[in-house]
Amino acid sequence: MRIVFILVLAVGVGLAGFAVSIAKDRFDQYQAALAEQQNAILPTTQVVIVNRQLAYGDQVTPADVQLVRWPAEFVPFGAFTSMAELFPEGEDGASRTVIRMMEQHEPILLTKVTAPGEDAGVQSRLANGMRAISLSVNVNSGVSGFLRPGDRVDVYWTGTGRGGEGITRLIRRNVQIIAIDQITDEQRNSPTLARTITVTASPEDIAALTQAQSTGALTLALVGVGDDSESGEVEVSTNSLLGEIEEVATEGPEVCTVRRRNGSEVVIEQVTCVN
Repeated sequence: MRIVFILVLAVGVGLAGFAVSIAKDRFDQYQAALAEQQNAILPTTQVVIVNRQLAYGDQVTPADVQLVRWPAEFVPFGAFTSMAELFPEGEDGASRTVIRMMEQHEPILLTKVTAPGEDAGVQSRLANGMRAISLSVNVNSGVSGFLRPGDRVDVYWTGTGRGGEGITRLIRRNVQIIAIDQITDEQRNSPTLARTITVTASPEDIAALTQAQSTGALTLALVGVGDDSESGEVEVSTNSLLGEIEEVATEGPEVCTVRRRNGSEVVIEQVTCVN
């Protein structure tokens, strides 16, 4: 009996050791799979998003935003990564104003809100070194009211050239419109028959546009959204439009005259020419 007991005990210990070995292998496999899965997860950071749709002119408050995890490698340029960046003066400080509509759960970008305390006026749309100028337009020169803030246009000037000939010339390309009359909302879709447009340009371009507006007529040509083509000098004169006109000299009949004095007067009479 004692020998049988010892044999059973030895077999039990062997089975227990085998079970522990199998369990250890399973646990090691689980740990390796977990480590591999953790390495596959992208590193993330926090990004401030809006929790509802915000339209042009709305005030951004802490109740309108929230922090979410975002892939660190794909954070949009100009995004806010903390509430302190969005509200540097605290939640009770000056708020920001929306200048471009944002959809729900969209990250807030620097280009879509004003600086703290600023309104959504034209000044907030000007880049560093750029200025704003207003140009007079009508239904013909303003593309029949299809212009909106944010569109880009080419500016043509029509006037009299140095030789007194009428010309039309492309004077500035891809000029960005930032306001139509007093409207600066880029999300506005309804057409407006504008009387003035406000564009952003460099000081040099503003001087050129001012001179052109005072010496001739301006016409705007709408540029396509994805159009990045470059064109050379564009100028059309009256002669190039209609073609050169050849002047043909015509010879008239030969006329011969004689002078005859009649008292104190000199009379000129036509006579037959004699060769």
